[in-house]
Amino acid sequence: MADRGREVTLVGAGFVGLCCALYLQEKGFRVRILDRLAPAEGCSFGNAGVLARSSCTPLSMPGLWRQIPAWLADPDGPMAVAWSQLPGLAPWLWKFIRAGGRRHLDAIAEAMLVVNSPSVELFRQLLGRRRGAERLIRDSSYIFIYRSPEEIDLQDLDWRLRIERGADIVQLDRSELEALEPEISPRYQAAVEIRQQGRTVNPGRLGKTLAEMVLDQGGRISRCEVHRLRSAAAGDTVLETSVGEVRAPQLIICAGAWSGELARQLGCHIPLVPDRGYHLSIENPGVSLNNSISVAQYRFALSSMEMGLRCAGTSELGGLHSPPNYRRSRMLASLAQQVLPRLQIDRTSEWMGQRPSLPDSVPMIARLPGYAHVYIACGHGHLGLTGAPMTGRIMASLVSREPLNVDINPYRADRFQ
Repeated sequence: MADRGREVTLVGAGFVGLCCALYLQEKGFRVRILDRLAPAEGCSFGNAGVLARSSCTPLSMPGLWRQIPAWLADPDGPMAVAWSQLPGLAPWLWKFIRAGGRRHLDAIAEAMLVVNSPSVELFRQLLGRRRGAERLIRDSSYIFIYRSPEEIDLQDLDWRLRIERGADIVQLDRSELEALEPEISPRYQAAVEIRQQGRTVNPGRLGKTLAEMVLDQGGRISRCEVHRLRSAAAGDTVLETSVGEVRAPQLIICAGAWSGELARQLGCHIPLVPDRGYHLSIENPGVSLNNSISVAQYRFALSSMEMGLRCAGTSELGGLHSPPNYRRSRMLASLAQQVLPRLQIDRTSEWMGQRPSLPDSVPMIARLPGYAHVYIACGHGHLGLTGAPMTGRIMASLVSREPLNVDINPYRADRFQ
């Protein structure tokens, strides 16, 4: 009989789950992935494609709480709340505001950077095993555009956190911005360029490619609903699914925004909420961008992809099962036209995805408290694509009990208790 200790079941076929599976296979584990959707069809499908390897600034920053009321009062603002969900969100929002205290910030920034900074290199290493796949990843800058140079101060805390940790950041005037991105409207007179980042030209195809690699190495991927988890004898976990029971000697919960519900079934309560993001993809846009663009005023991103131009962003805190508010997606069209005057908007597609957000923006990559063979990898928020490869490496090290030169204490699952 095969050694059951070398079998791992993963719930979640997004980027995090797929990268965990690939690194576990590298260490000789047999993997099986369960998801209600096809691989990379959830939140992994619809992101802006940015590999923001210098990202180390949490969503909650000192003083941010002062801006929240104005954002919530603006239906087109960068953050919205489903008001019916507000009572349930209150404990999370309190933890979110507390996480933004200055005394926590350096530790949070370091923890985020450990997960995010190797992103481009690790994706290229993974994709290098499959001929031609490396073309899905490109070198890129991440350019934040502003209407006036007066809106930029590189001494601001969010920029200093990056610069102090080695990010290559420069301020651009209008002529320098135009040389990099000639399609951007002259109403944007200044920018900040974060160099040596990366992007994918097709997040969905990237995810499908990773899934094919898992299958090529003997892994199994099954579409099914996971309804319930329960503990069983010998440390196993039983998964009650839409296709019957699955017994897992080792289990990784990496189901994105649904991870909190699954962890609660095993008695672990984590402050994970769905942060709903929207995108609008524009086919045959008539313009193209050379880099990933962030519109600082509205907190959304623009990126040219194989499918056309993708406009992605906004945050909407709501329930997992609330219907999408596609007005949030459609408003991106008018905002994008402000940035790109020659943009042609004839054929578009809308999308909404549920990002898994923790109050401090640091993912959980850990053994579930009270369990020897159950693990969790979730909570990457807006940076799931960027942080997935390093998360996979850390998780493979945890499961195999092999040392990795990383302090895993910041990623504990019990750190909010």
